[in-house]
Amino acid sequence: MKDFLFTDLISFVGETPKKFTGYKKYVSTGAVNGNIIESDDIELVDYSSRPSRANLVACSGDILFAKMAETEKTLLLDDETEKNIYSTGFCAIRAKENIIESKALYYLLGSSLFLNQKNTNSSGATQRAITNTGLSKIRIKLPTPEKQREFCRIMDKVVNSIELRKKQLKCFDELTKSLFIEMFGDPVENPKKWNISTLSTLGSCKNGMNFHIDDFGVEINCIGVGDFKDYDVISNTHSLPIVSLNSMPTEDYLLKDEDIVFVRSNGNKTMVGRSIVIYPGENLVTFSGFCIRYRNEDSSIMVPYLLRVLKTESIRMQMYGRGANIQNLNQKILAFLKIPIPPMNLQEKFVQSVSSIDKSKLAVKKSLEELEILKKSLMQKYFA
Repeated sequence: MKDFLFTDLISFVGETPKKFTGYKKYVSTGAVNGNIIESDDIELVDYSSRPSRANLVACSGDILFAKMAETEKTLLLDDETEKNIYSTGFCAIRAKENIIESKALYYLLGSSLFLNQKNTNSSGATQRAITNTGLSKIRIKLPTPEKQREFCRIMDKVVNSIELRKKQLKCFDELTKSLFIEMFGDPVENPKKWNISTLSTLGSCKNGMNFHIDDFGVEINCIGVGDFKDYDVISNTHSLPIVSLNSMPTEDYLLKDEDIVFVRSNGNKTMVGRSIVIYPGENLVTFSGFCIRYRNEDSSIMVPYLLRVLKTESIRMQMYGRGANIQNLNQKILAFLKIPIPPMNLQEKFVQSVSSIDKSKLAVKKSLEELEILKKSLMQKYFA
């Protein structure tokens, strides 16, 4: 292997968007999950009123990665994705292909060799991120061009298998959505004329904790906005990030089984209102100030059914208003959401069906996790 400075492998590319008419898709760093642009998180923007960070365009074949420390978000642009506008939270680069294959560079950006050095060389008082100067300090050992091509061939097969598993998971999610609509209809339209209760009459809300980076004394798992991803349920709460606090949170800041947690505030408005159910069991878990906890206190409604109501597009629209540029959710908005209450036997039937779907999802998730481990081991082998 030969040793290189990272900046010897790349050219910095990207430019500000030229004036355009109509709307374009804007991809924030929050809209990217790993190597995937989440379609639900894309915003449509016009030239004059686009967010200040919506100020980067690049070409097919260019590679974007998130500058922020402790993040792994990478995109290899193609003829379709080059049409988007991207956040300036991305760094746009192009491989010097006489030294490194473009696909090899793309995979390299997800390796621990690169990510660890990226984190070490990031800077910033409030939000640490890598700069061009920081990138110039990163050193990379590259295999021969022949080995790079071999690595890319193997990785392409692994990544294709990963994408297949992710598509399977999306199909399961679509099946659940279809089942819900078939059994209950749209909750806002309420075509079956079920009785209606507001969310506030069914339970209670609590805003999350605010804590500081210099707090210490007690360590506890904490769910924040970054933990929502595409999950519906979190049961393995021991894997959640650990935060340090000056003292143990009071009882109302500790999560219980079947609590629903909402994203209260986020720079990406499409994240606002996302919800998950959490099952901490005996583990002590709190929730960040960017979240709201909802606790069901009414036996007429089952939480798995309620979660699906809250995830429907029509209810989500009521949380922040059609076309509104609101990036905060509050307890008052949640309190007035109208929830249809179908007969318990129908709720139970739905929950049983969803449980069966979730078992199939679990098997696919396990396979996906194994493939992700294989992917990391391959990168470690070729870029050690």
